[in-house]
Amino acid sequence: MSALAAAGFVPATAYGQQSAAQGTTAPPVAYASVSELNNILSQLKQTATAMEADLEKTRVEKWKTDNSTKRQSQANVDSILRNLKSALPETIAQLNNSPEDVSASFKLYRNLDALYDVFGSVVESAGAFGSKDEFQSLSNDMNGLENVRRSFGERMQKLAGAKEEELTRLRAQVKTLTAAPPPPPKKIVVDDTEPPKKPAKKKAKPSANPPAATNPAPSK
Repeated sequence: MSALAAAGFVPATAYGQQSAAQGTTAPPVAYASVSELNNILSQLKQTATAMEADLEKTRVEKWKTDNSTKRQSQANVDSILRNLKSALPETIAQLNNSPEDVSASFKLYRNLDALYDVFGSVVESAGAFGSKDEFQSLSNDMNGLENVRRSFGERMQKLAGAKEEELTRLRAQVKTLTAAPPPPPKKIVVDDTEPPKKPAKKKAKPSANPPAATNPAPSK
């Protein structure tokens, strides 16, 4: 098993397929952060293209060493080429979709770390057993990869610091809200007492025997 495979970098089936399948929308990111990432990824793509071209021109079978060393070196070359053509483009696509995603950033950094270690072994072997031209080309690629790896590592450090500050601020807000006494509940008075009913006035009943009318006295 190659060092890249051992590091957990399985070739992707398509460029950015996972991000498209998830269908997630990343939150807005500051222009400065996006610009910084674009510069780093642009350098990385240029370096990866140069590495791929120079590795495909490298003739490990002609190196002046034993067959066991040649087989190991060729396996490393093949592993790096697979990574450059599949796993690396996928991680770059994921990070383009979410520029400040910590998980995607860490995944790319791990990939760069693994590439750096395995490619360094190939460059060292080329210097010992290969041609001068091969070694010079691969050394230039190694310098480019080292610069990208360092720049991305510095970005990762700043990103982790910013996330930590954000988390600390949120924790303080939660603590403040938890410590503050809750507002007193509003009292709602419901008057359910019925007003006393006034006694109804009895209507006078008409008398059954009305008083007899008095006849006026006759006039003289």
